[in-house]
Amino acid sequence: MIPRVKICGITSLDDAMAACDAGADALGFNFAEEAKPKGRYIDPDDAARIIAQLPPFVTTVAITVNETVERLREFLDVVQIVQLCGEETVETVNAVGDRAIRALRLGPGLALNQAVEGRRVRAFLLDAYVAGQRGGAGNVCDWGRARAFVAAGHRVILAGGLTPDNVADAVRAVSPYAVDVAGGVEESGGKKDHGKLRRFIRNARSALPVSG
Repeated sequence: MIPRVKICGITSLDDAMAACDAGADALGFNFAEEAKPKGRYIDPDDAARIIAQLPPFVTTVAITVNETVERLREFLDVVQIVQLCGEETVETVNAVGDRAIRALRLGPGLALNQAVEGRRVRAFLLDAYVAGQRGGAGNVCDWGRARAFVAAGHRVILAGGLTPDNVADAVRAVSPYAVDVAGGVEESGGKKDHGKLRRFIRNARSALPVSG
């Protein structure tokens, strides 16, 4: 299966269009305040103005942390999918689960079967664990654990330290439904390197997963 590609941390129309032109399947807009120090935060109203100019068939995703169900539903008037990256309850997750991705950080204490139990979402995004951070740290996650999660029948979006140079290896190792990148294709915080964007998407799609 050829993986889908999500480009995260979009903050400008220029970068959004470059990602679309390179063949991105989805764009991530970070509505979480804690993304501000890395330059990846965007106000929902600014994201809406970008989204209104996108070509068809590109999925739009809001990255969120510990928002209320009401606020998440407001975001879903702007984007198609919400990505839940905090400590949201099962009830909150399931309230928007038909239009949600659940992010999980593969820390040493995380039991994946318990982390997903009862949560009805479109997919699980697997990221590296870094103490005090909820993603976007640039660390590679445990591909072996991610592969086992795929083998268990879960739809996996692989994140964590992916770059144009390692994404093909990641796809071969994990066979994910999709790959997700932010910092790995940045020129600086919140600004994408369009050459890296093109190489990342090309390399992700050209990789052949390991058979068996």
